Amino acid sequence: MGLSDIEAFLEETAKKVDARIEKYIPRFLSEGSLLFKVLRPDYCVDFNALNRTISEPMWEFLDRGGKRWRPALFLLLYEAFGGEFVEDALDFAIIPEVVHNGTLIADDIEDSSEMRRGKPCTYRIYGLDIAVNLSQAMYFLPMIVLSDKRDRIPINVARKIYEVYIQEMMKLSIGQAIDIAWHRGLIPAEGLSEEHYLQMCAYKTGTLARMSAKMAAILAGLSDEAVERAGRFAESLGVAFQIQDDILDITGEEFARRKGGLGMDITEGKITLMVIYTLRRADEVDRRDLLRILSMHTKDESLKMKAIDIMHKCGAVEYTKNIASRLVEDGWSRIERLIPREEDRKKVKMFAEYLIQRRI
Repeated sequence: MGLSDIEAFLEETAKKVDARIEKYIPRFLSEGSLLFKVLRPDYCVDFNALNRTISEPMWEFLDRGGKRWRPALFLLLYEAFGGEFVEDALDFAIIPEVVHNGTLIADDIEDSSEMRRGKPCTYRIYGLDIAVNLSQAMYFLPMIVLSDKRDRIPINVARKIYEVYIQEMMKLSIGQAIDIAWHRGLIPAEGLSEEHYLQMCAYKTGTLARMSAKMAAILAGLSDEAVERAGRFAESLGVAFQIQDDILDITGEEFARRKGGLGMDITEGKITLMVIYTLRRADEVDRRDLLRILSMHTKDESLKMKAIDIMHKCGAVEYTKNIASRLVEDGWSRIERLIPREEDRKKVKMFAEYLIQRRI
């Protein structure tokens, strides 16, 4: 499986996953929707209101695209672990994917972002009230899958899936809280270490990858110890993926264009691994300038380029690329022996490497 094969696999998986999302959260909610067979109303539901505030803005956002790599990881691992009835199990892959997109809508509000996937952020189109409620709804609505499957999976499997969901959602909120504190300047950036960054990312970006892998392993019938190893592997991928995102924000023109331009993390005052590394390596003048620019939350292109130049001068991009590669290798060592077939091992490893080699 080459890089082009992985991109084709991602595209194919995205279509399948979107179809599954539509099965559970359709573009037009109605009395016959599966959701309302589970959440049976006692009175009269205003479906027009729900469609205007949930279905329409959610699908407007989902239709913009996205890599759908978390459900793709779920599918790869489920098959690699020897899981059966793949098409049925794939329904569970929508849980981390819908939650992920909900977090993006919330992130854009918290970061005062302007663009997401080449279009104005959801809150800029529909308003803060709709966007806040939608993001929260997307944290919970995909769990309808578990309700739908409750009579078709063993109770202990359902309990494990639910426990994974709850644990990972708690970690997600903790990671986001730390990230917000950093980019708002509540914590001095000079005191942050590489370990601080990696743990924040493990909580925030590693969460939904970890959820995908753990759910795949549970449904495939792996032991509790193997489920944890699968989760740690996926966590490493999630952190490496975030590091690559941070790199592309200051180096990848096509990637940055979809976010609103190069250096949007600088505008948001993000404390990335590159920033932490630069603050340790830069001279006093450059260190002071970088901190000043980050604290300004500026959109000024010349100031953003100055910050980018400082990071490049210190070798921050090359250093963080190496960290991402190391994370993937370390993660792979945890999971390699869980995959019996050589062909599946190659697919999973190639997929992991793709996540840190991508350009968008």
